[in-house]
Formats: sequence, structure tokens, C-alpha cells
Amino acid sequence: MDYLELTVNIVPKDPWSEILITELAESGYESFVETETGIQAFGQVTLVNREDPIFNTFLKIPSSDFVAQWESKIIPQQNWNAIWEADFQVVEVEDYLTIHAPFHEKEKLKGMLIEIQPKMSFGTGHHQTTWMMSKALFELDSMPLDVLDMGTGTGVLAFVAEKLGAQKIVAVDIEDWSVENTIENAERNSCTKIEAICGNIDVLEGQHFGLILANINKNVLKDHLPSYVKMLNQNGTLLLSGFFDTDVDELVVISEKLGLKKHRILNKDNWAAIELKK
Repeated sequence: MDYLELTVNIVPKDPWSEILITELAESGYESFVETETGIQAFGQVTLVNREDPIFNTFLKIPSSDFVAQWESKIIPQQNWNAIWEADFQVVEVEDYLTIHAPFHEKEKLKGMLIEIQPKMSFGTGHHQTTWMMSKALFELDSMPLDVLDMGTGTGVLAFVAEKLGAQKIVAVDIEDWSVENTIENAERNSCTKIEAICGNIDVLEGQHFGLILANINKNVLKDHLPSYVKMLNQNGTLLLSGFFDTDVDELVVISEKLGLKKHRILNKDNWAAIELKK
């Protein structure tokens, strides 16, 4: 899958860069990097809305409040792995967990160790949302036996769940190369209780789980929420992330209307995660 890299230089950077990230997240961009002069946004070419009005208003038209310059380029699928690997640093989730690559020295690492060869998949732990979801897993009252990891990416959350006691984990992603990556990473981490499936929410018809993990774009979460509620066992836990703290209230309202109860909110660098109970 090719990715679109959008680079935006904006003056003044604050608060406009944060506003821009929020707008671009609504247009299908899924990963953001802050630069000294603005931001870089990344999204799958087939999913980002390149005709969104934001490109005609927020970015192209000078304003008395800000000036923005932008450029975009396509990152071919075969190059995405090199981008990750060139800057893959160890990720520490407090004292709970260290996510590392095969070339890191394990002797210097602490907590539970998860080894990831990221390839072209998201979910290495570097993003705030994966970090929060990992932390939330360690802080659950108990680990349910049956777990769904929706949008598994590299498989990080599925591996943590198994190592914390889950006995059956279904890891789903719409990209076949993410599923392949999850299978390879499962072997690296001696995880044997994970079934990796390529598909969308419809491949889970009739299945039920005590814990559902979904670290996905907000609009996808909104579409999936009724299905999550249907699949979640009574007293089960739903962990959501992939959105900004400004989106929390909207998602909580939708969830409560479906019979879920807010249990906890996590925040990190303007990103958020929600723990809900059925």
C-alpha cells in the first residue's frame, strides 16, 4: 500500500499545528510527526481525502492569523519499511514494557520485552496511542481469556495480551502484509495463541470476547462500535484509541447510548484512549 506524506510549514506553529492535525485526522491521515516548523502527516493513498476542502482553505489561502506552505509526495510501499527501520528506537512503556527491534541489546532492556520487525505496519509502540493501549493492558484488573485486537498492525497489543494471560487472541487487519507481519512477529515473541486474520469487522460474525482492543481512526471506531458491543461479553472491557482528547466526549456519548460505561480515560500528548465496560 502506498502512503501519502504531507509536509506542512505553518507560521505561527502554535496553535495552528494542533488544529491542523485534528483536521487531517478527520480526512484519513493516521500518523503525525511534529517538526520545527510544522507537521508531517501520513496516510494510505486510498484512504486519505485529497479533495477535502481543507486543501483549498486552511492550507492554500493566506490568512491574517497564519501562513501555511505545504507539499506532498507518494511513499511507495517498498520504501515504508526503510523509513521505520532507519529511526526505530526502543520504546519504554513506563516500567511495564519495552518494545524493541531485533538489533537492540536485550540485556539493557527492562520489563516485558516485545521484539518487533515493523516492515510496513503501524503499531511499533512509538505512537502515543499504542503506548497508551499497552499501558492500559497492564493496568486491567485481570486479563480476559478471549481477546480481539482489531487493526492489529504489527501485533504488539496481541503479544502483550498473550503474555499477560490471554488464552485466545484474534488479531484482525485489513492489510494482508500486516497480517503476515503479525504472524512473523508472533514467532519472534514465542506467542502461540494468536489467530491472525485479514479482513474487516464482518469476518468476526458470531464471535465473542472478554476484551476488545481497537486502535483505529475515529470514524472507523464510530462505524464499528455497534459491532464491538454485540461481540463483547457482559462485564467485558473495550479499549479504544486512535483519536485526540478533543474526540473523547463524542465517543463516550455514542458508547453510552450503546450500553457501555466509561471506566477510564488516558491521555498522552493530545492523544487519548478510553476504557469502557459493558
